Parts: sequence; structure tokens; C-alpha cells
Amino acid sequence: MFSSKHEKPAIPKVADAETLYNYGIDALHSGHYELAGGEFELLQQNYPYSGFTGNAELMEGYSYYLQGEYALSVQQLERYLQLHPTSPDAAYAFYLRALCYYEQIADVERDQQGTVEALNALEEVITRFPQTSYARDAQLKIDLCRDHLAGKEMLVGRWYQQQRNYEAAMGRYQRVVQDYQTTNHAAEALERLVEVYLALGLKNEARQTASVLGYNYPDSQWYRYAYADLRDNKLLTDNFKKPVRAPHHHSQNQRGFFSRMWHSVF
Repeated sequence: MFSSKHEKPAIPKVADAETLYNYGIDALHSGHYELAGGEFELLQQNYPYSGFTGNAELMEGYSYYLQGEYALSVQQLERYLQLHPTSPDAAYAFYLRALCYYEQIADVERDQQGTVEALNALEEVITRFPQTSYARDAQLKIDLCRDHLAGKEMLVGRWYQQQRNYEAAMGRYQRVVQDYQTTNHAAEALERLVEVYLALGLKNEARQTASVLGYNYPDSQWYRYAYADLRDNKLLTDNFKKPVRAPHHHSQNQRGFFSRMWHSVF
């Protein structure tokens, strides 16, 4: 018997949820990230109540991350977290969301809003899941974010200093010392504060800042520069030690001491 010419064509059968999920995983493993995302999306559309759907939502976000589609990944991960706030994989979802921001950190010469967003997202991972491996890795990345933000402050501060806008430069350097004292930029910020204070005629502040620098970083080039500046301006006193070049090993409580010393001076 011949079928009617008006008969609707048969709708292709969609694979079952488990098969679609496995297709997606296989595509991820073979590096076909866009294809993987499509499989996970198809699963969600056709089997919204399947036991594989939650994992598919999460893995779709991961596939976007691997493609470098960070905005789409964040959107998908936030959707997942709204639907599954108590999921055992929530820690991973928050961590992956933070990585999406972290991967978008721009060079220090550009706007640092992305760095701030990454920092906030990483801190949320630590706050919510402090005892996880995600939190430990997030802390390392937080340190890098803070170093990046300090680098931006130093870049702007140097520019102000070159323009002889010493008050503006001073504000930038002080922020590094106060907010980013554990970064690699702290010693330079102290030394440049010495330069700025001298340019403004603030001799006591220059001497006090050099003292903080000398205690915390006696072997650094920045203390040698500050020491030379004080010497050239006849501001050296007996309590200033000559710069040393041997490695200086800080004690475990140095960070706290640095903060106490800075705030006690200023």
C-alpha cells in the first residue's frame, strides 16, 4: 500500500538521555567542545527530568569554558547553581565560574574590572567551600589577582610621578602599601613613596617610610635606592643600616608586623 502524499514525514528519533550524555563526554575527551555542548543541550531539551540532566547542565558550562566562551559559561553555570544550589558539584560550579573571570584578566595597562570580578568570584569559592581543593587553588589565584591590581596601581602611580603630580602618585603608592602589602610591588611602592615625599618636602615621612622599607626589605634594590636618596638629601641617621645583598629570610609573622609597623608610623 502506498502512503498518502500528504502524510507527515517521520520525526527522527532522539537517542536516550544516557546515550546523549555519553556522546557529549566522548566529544569532550576528543576535543570537540562545541559538539559536546550541543549534545548536552539536546539532552536538556528532550529529557528535562532525566537523572542525567543536572550533569548535562554543568558539563555544558564546562564545554563553553573550554571553547573560551566565558560569558556563555558563566551564564550556564549560574543557571545550574540556581537550579541545584545544594548539589555535591556546586563547589566545582562556583570554581569554574571563577575561572571564567580569571581567564579574562587583562594586561595591567588596560581596565582591571575583570580582575576585580575574578577576585570576588575566587573569594566566594573560599568563603563557601573553605576546606576544598578548589579553595586552595582559588587562594593562589587570589594572590595573583592582587598582584595584578597592585601592578595597575603602580603603573598609574609612576605616570603621575613622571608628570610631577606627586599628590596623586602618593595616593596610588599608599594604596599598594596598605591594601597589597603582601604582593611583589610593596617594596617598590615604599621606595617611590620616599621619592614622592622628598619631592614634596616631607622629610620626616620620607625617613619613616625608608625605615619601614629597610626593615622589611633590607636586601632589595628598592632599599638601596631609598638609602641613596636619604644620603643625598643628608637625611640619614644612625638607625639606618647600610643596604645588604645577602638573602633575607622573613619570619612567619612578617606580614602582620609589616602592617603594624606601617600603621604605627602613619
